[in-house]
Amino acid sequence: MKTLVSLARRALTAQNPASDWRCFCSSSSFPSPPSNTKLFVAGLSWSVDEKSLTDAFSAFGDVTEVRIMYDKDTGRSRGFGFVHFSKEVDARSAKDAMDGKAFLGRPLRVSYALEKVRGGPIVVPRLLSHRDPDSRNS
Repeated sequence: MKTLVSLARRALTAQNPASDWRCFCSSSSFPSPPSNTKLFVAGLSWSVDEKSLTDAFSAFGDVTEVRIMYDKDTGRSRGFGFVHFSKEVDARSAKDAMDGKAFLGRPLRVSYALEKVRGGPIVVPRLLSHRDPDSRNS
């Protein structure tokens, strides 16, 4: 570890001898991670509405917003939504308690929601088939 630090220090001072290497390593250089107060909830039954989801999650703390995603054409639930809490500790306890639990006949999958990135590239991993490489054209 000491070797790695000394190599980094040498590389930084070689680029700009007047720079102080510690400014690159301080925690203030990096933004703090986003708070985890927003949960992604998947596996919702089509009969779930915002009120029933709010009622289910409000036992863990103050729910500030609930959004269920609906299909534009049919108006039916797409089977997932988001639950916002006012406190991170409430979201954590709700996630821990509700992940895998049955709700209106279906098991929920609860995780922290990722921030939506607008305009960025979407990377979709390709699944490789386990076929014989010689049978490519068959």
